Amino acid sequence: MKMTPEYIEEYAQQHTKVYESDVLDRLERKTHLEVMRPQMLSGYLQGQFLAFFSRMKKPKRILEIGTYTGYSAICLAQGLEEGGMLHTIDVNEELETIATQFIQESGLVSSIQQHQGDAMQIIPQLNENWDLVFLDADKINYSNYYDLLLPNLKSGAVIIADNVLWHGKVPEGSREKRASALALFNQKVTDDPRVNNVLLPLRDGLMLIEVV
Repeated sequence: MKMTPEYIEEYAQQHTKVYESDVLDRLERKTHLEVMRPQMLSGYLQGQFLAFFSRMKKPKRILEIGTYTGYSAICLAQGLEEGGMLHTIDVNEELETIATQFIQESGLVSSIQQHQGDAMQIIPQLNENWDLVFLDADKINYSNYYDLLLPNLKSGAVIIADNVLWHGKVPEGSREKRASALALFNQKVTDDPRVNNVLLPLRDGLMLIEVV
């Protein structure tokens, strides 16, 4: 289910420019040609939003949970402070080759560190203070990632959680497992006095969460 009519999305894309790159264009084509469920790719409009937001934030340390084929990591890395680092984690080893190839082609290999495995186990080992977190992994664990990360995030740190509308199933009240988990996550964040949050109906729903 598309959140926005196609003609509006096309118009928005035509009037959006932050980070133009043939690397992103080629990565998007390769993902759609060779990877199952290519709709998981952030895509142009959301990628531009991530690049724009990261450039405003100028983070020193970014954590991405869910690399997929590397599109969002490349976009987020555009705002890194000089000498900054983005750590990205994915459990799917089959996609690592594609992500690595395009991260190298983007010239960001020294700014993006890839990790393979269970994010719940890897994150505590990194021992970093994150300025910006992009959450785009298994939806069932969103609340667990949130509980793991929040106590160690300083005031002003931001979490961006993707797919929080889950094809429209969350606001429809669907009992599908992932939709139910995301509904609980959305309410948990909204009820948490430690954060400010706004839910944007961009693509499949982005929740912006700021630690107060």
